[in-house]
Amino acid sequence: MKSQISLAFQKCKKENRPALVTYTVAGDNTKKKSLEILKSISKHADIVELGFAHNAPTADGPQIQNSSHRALKNGIKLKDVFQIVKDYKKSKNAKPCILMGYYQMVHRYGERKFVIKCKQVGVNGIIIVDLPFPDNREFSKLCKKNSITFVQLLSPTTSKERMKKIVASSHDMIYYISMLSTTGGKLKVSPKKILNNYFKIKKMSRSKYAVIGFGITKNNIASFKESDGLVIGSALCKGISDSLKKRQNPVINLNKMVKELKSKII
Repeated sequence: MKSQISLAFQKCKKENRPALVTYTVAGDNTKKKSLEILKSISKHADIVELGFAHNAPTADGPQIQNSSHRALKNGIKLKDVFQIVKDYKKSKNAKPCILMGYYQMVHRYGERKFVIKCKQVGVNGIIIVDLPFPDNREFSKLCKKNSITFVQLLSPTTSKERMKKIVASSHDMIYYISMLSTTGGKLKVSPKKILNNYFKIKKMSRSKYAVIGFGITKNNIASFKESDGLVIGSALCKGISDSLKKRQNPVINLNKMVKELKSKII
């Protein structure tokens, strides 16, 4: 049986466009607002990524760090993240949901317990930023056993041999990090070069869906329309920060942002 994530990509393929994957931090700026934002942007997003806040993120740039800081300041815990997902999945426009975070929190919670809880609340995929191949093999199997997509990460510095192994061992979705940077960094590489690298990955396994993340903005998103999917995170986290500074409603503003992003890839 195909996963909800695969079905979302298939739908986008039929519409001849990439999937729009959004990223926000669970609990930013409050648990209630975080859930409202998810429900609101789901009218336009195809897959939602939800980060669980960590106090020492290694891959996150300043915008996502600000989001995480607000969530942690407001007392977000892993149990709250699970509750947000559970409530979100009951909503009308709910899309496949991927949890993204760092291994320390998973390890502390217990790998098996974490994956089972994810399945119970309706999580469709998991990204663990600092659990690389081949150390992630057992965790990947555990996810597969519970019908959850474990999303592997690839970067421009991944060797061809290593890339082949990671692609072969991956589930139905792969995440290509477009450049060497933290999230939200300015695009240092031309879209053409990023797509050249991206299609090398696609040639290794056409049956798997690959998304591009890092450095994607409303100004360059249209350049990547040939991909299976595009991840927008820092721009949305900045949208929440800007809304709070201006005392505006982040739910309304993020809905507008995601709607605009979607219009550029249709």
